[in-house]
Amino acid sequence: MADIDFSLYLKFFIGLIAIINPLGLLPVFVSLTNHQTPAERMRTNTTANIAVMVILLVSMYMGQLILDGFGISLASFRIAGGSLITLIAWSMLQGKLGEVKHNKQEKGELAARESIAVVPLALPLMAGPGAISSVIVYASQSHWQQLLGMSLVVAIFSFCSWLIFRAAPLLFKLMGNTGINVVTRIMGLIMMSLGIEIMVAGIKGVFPSLM
Repeated sequence: MADIDFSLYLKFFIGLIAIINPLGLLPVFVSLTNHQTPAERMRTNTTANIAVMVILLVSMYMGQLILDGFGISLASFRIAGGSLITLIAWSMLQGKLGEVKHNKQEKGELAARESIAVVPLALPLMAGPGAISSVIVYASQSHWQQLLGMSLVVAIFSFCSWLIFRAAPLLFKLMGNTGINVVTRIMGLIMMSLGIEIMVAGIKGVFPSLM
């Protein structure tokens, strides 16, 4: 049996934390659920994080099949996915949380939605294009034993995100806008590094003679 590469799982977990950034989404979660009772907020939190876990797991196991079906090479997808992750990271560094994750029409519809757990909270605010791209890239270069370990990492991440959102009112009061903005920018820097790394790997695949 192959040795367990804990560094891979740690890097994958940190990547999910940086890309999805549940701490940075605290103000969004609080504002979307401020009209709900504590029980309703708990139900929204649970539904959203289960949906995120399902979306990421489906992307992990079906992503390569989808790419093959459209005739998209992994190298090209890495360049596109890395570029998207870098773009979202840049918006986080500028303090523009979520502006790349949903458009103006979707923003206008947020208040009109009664059920916000799956859309827009889980998709696209949490499991957005950047997170889905990252999961597909990681899964494409992993064998089945690693995929099982990464599936466990996704489940652990979803549970951690659930805990963060459960404590959302308290954390928001303790950290304030300034603290959350600092965390968002740090996560943006980590996320940008990850995006550039994915792009470089894609460029190596498309233009091997350049590297």
